[in-house]
Amino acid sequence: MPQSLVIVESPAKVKTLTKFLGGEYLVKASVGHVRDLPKSKLGVDIENNYSPQYKENADKASVIKDLKSAAKKAGSVLLATDPDREGEAIAWHLSEMLGLDKGDAVRIQFNEITERAVKDAIGSPRPIDMGLVDAQQARRVLDRLVGYKLSPFLWKKVRTNLSAGRVQSVALRLIC
Repeated sequence: MPQSLVIVESPAKVKTLTKFLGGEYLVKASVGHVRDLPKSKLGVDIENNYSPQYKENADKASVIKDLKSAAKKAGSVLLATDPDREGEAIAWHLSEMLGLDKGDAVRIQFNEITERAVKDAIGSPRPIDMGLVDAQQARRVLDRLVGYKLSPFLWKKVRTNLSAGRVQSVALRLIC
């Protein structure tokens, strides 16, 4: 029977989870995000419902290749990224990149790295929470729409290399 592949974000977790799960599981790390908006252009299709235009991170090419290869050989894939909207988005990107079936229970979540918590999570996978993914994407698109246009202005008027990203407080003000 082929091993199940468990993907975490942090390489530091790989050894500990491997010890907890034994030989039935192969644990690998995505080392954070594997896809993002392109750096060289806006990367948001304003004409098409503000759709983000993701591309695989070039600096993660070897990680991506390794994960794709391991997923092809695995009996199943479980995504154990961090338990927040950023982690949920990373799980979704991995799922898309690896061609996993939408709606499958591939997401596991634990809030502490103990053998019991990890094994309990393995025993109760769930589908990816698209509400959390959409929340992360909305924040990312908003950061890009405002930050991509405003940052060059800051560079000219205040100081070079300032970033106008992370506009949650502005978004909240607009919503209020």
